[in-house]
Amino acid sequence: MIIEHPYLIFLGDVPDALAAKTGLGIVDWRPEWCLGQFRLDGCQADANIPELSIAEAKEKGVKTMVVGAVNAGGVLPDHWVKPIVEALDAGLNVATGLHSRLSSIPEIKAAAEKSGAKLHDVRFSDERFATGKGDKRPGKRLLAVGTDCSVGKKYTALALEREMRERGMDADFRATGQTGVFISGRGVAIDAVVADFISGAVEWISPAADPNHWDLIEGQGSLFHPSFAGVSLGLLHGAQPDAFVVCHEPTRTTMRGVKHPLPSIQEVIDMTIALGSRTNPGIKCTGIAVNTAKLGEDEARSMLADLAREYGVPATDPIRFGVTELVDALADI
Repeated sequence: MIIEHPYLIFLGDVPDALAAKTGLGIVDWRPEWCLGQFRLDGCQADANIPELSIAEAKEKGVKTMVVGAVNAGGVLPDHWVKPIVEALDAGLNVATGLHSRLSSIPEIKAAAEKSGAKLHDVRFSDERFATGKGDKRPGKRLLAVGTDCSVGKKYTALALEREMRERGMDADFRATGQTGVFISGRGVAIDAVVADFISGAVEWISPAADPNHWDLIEGQGSLFHPSFAGVSLGLLHGAQPDAFVVCHEPTRTTMRGVKHPLPSIQEVIDMTIALGSRTNPGIKCTGIAVNTAKLGEDEARSMLADLAREYGVPATDPIRFGVTELVDALADI
């Protein structure tokens, strides 16, 4: 799936910023692709980019209107259909990460057929994936893994891509979730792939490459999460990572949405090596990325220093303090 940019970010009338995390994430990492936002009356989220009507967006060269909002159940509200049809009538492609297919809504399907615009449902892929083979392929790969869901795996991989490219390194972010697909313009939402083909889909996302090329692969879930470990394991086997960074949120005691305790960083390292060595015996942990947003700066720096001493690898908050040391640690791989 390749989504044409630049984008118009549609935020609907969501009640808060959390409900617009897809759109806000795109603006955070690909601001040059986002020419404006389109909001309905009552919208309580703001990406702080220009307000554009659909007609204005078309005039400015927008290619795709991205539905950058989420809601419970991942359904498309009825009153969002009209602006989506308006965008299609103007010749804009429309992309969404919701669980309901755009083409399942008659008015939207008819408008797309009439205008010739494309409908992108990033949680669904028309690609037919093979089962994973586990054969070692050229190129270098790093996978972001986590002690839990929503701990910064995507932001860590993107921060690594940015730093590595600034150094002149050959590196690409590889998206495995809906927001990541919008940010990169391509990829596969791994959690929507039939289980037998997850590792094969990751092999497809990160194919054979130049020996010095790095793929920074977005992680999903956690090997310890009772809801999502299956996706995490398939992703690990398909990624065949040479290196992995453990992502962690230090204030949690249980994993999101369940009562199970958070695993320790050491447990995650040990499990990732034990299972990841199935497809890459040379797998190693090269760093720790901690989301310290809920900590004061002194407390955050102290914690990161303690973690670096304890585990013998660099520890940082990629957004707050950068990833210089995480990239330095890849020099010998």
